[in-house]
Amino acid sequence: MKGLAIGVSHTRDFLPEEIGRMAMVREVARSVQEAMRDAGIDATGDVHFVQVKCPLLTSERSDDARRRSRDVVTTDTYESMGYSRGASALGVAQALGEVAADHLSDDVICADWTLHSAVASTSAGVELMNCEIIVMGNAAASDSDLVIGHGVMQDAIDGDAVRDALRSVGIAVNGSLKGADAERIVNVFAKAEADPSGYVRRRRHTMLNDSDINNTRHARAVVGGVIASIVGDPMVYVSGGAEHQGPPGGGPVAVIARV
Repeated sequence: MKGLAIGVSHTRDFLPEEIGRMAMVREVARSVQEAMRDAGIDATGDVHFVQVKCPLLTSERSDDARRRSRDVVTTDTYESMGYSRGASALGVAQALGEVAADHLSDDVICADWTLHSAVASTSAGVELMNCEIIVMGNAAASDSDLVIGHGVMQDAIDGDAVRDALRSVGIAVNGSLKGADAERIVNVFAKAEADPSGYVRRRRHTMLNDSDINNTRHARAVVGGVIASIVGDPMVYVSGGAEHQGPPGGGPVAVIARV
């Protein structure tokens, strides 16, 4: 039986003009495959969650590019986080064969939302210029007593996808977990975003135009509540900003459980 295996890798440092573009996609794809080898995971289907920490643009970094007569993907530092997350997620998708390399270009990043990964979770930070990658999956050589599986939430209230993730690690569930089944859960990881259409199941949401609370906080709270109501434990990790990480308004959800 295959058990949980974790591999790590990191890309080279990126130039400011490479952030959010194909140079980042290709380099992340290479590094994801490197992390798979580090984990001893042979099949892409055995990868269930890929966490990527990626860089963002600052005014100083953009100025550096301009001094070298290079342009950056955006001059908005906050917007650059989305491009970096999106390019990193598409790198995961390319590495795992979820999206063909010839379907990828600078033009599709943060534009074509039909292209996404079912297992990528990317977060941008100012403290680095490369990408740090953690691949989690199951490997035959692992002697861990843990196993990981995943599902894909189609929207922020997709409890069925959470149950699919639980079933993928051998936990039978129809409603919410109790007793021994609940005790098997080690942790749950998920991505969340406010649906860019402005609707959830044909109902208008206000997450994108709330002037008091950022939309990522709304989305994380909703998804965290949905997951906690099913697994019976609020100690779940929900990350915001899901560009190319699952379908628009949804996102991957992964479960680590005891065998």
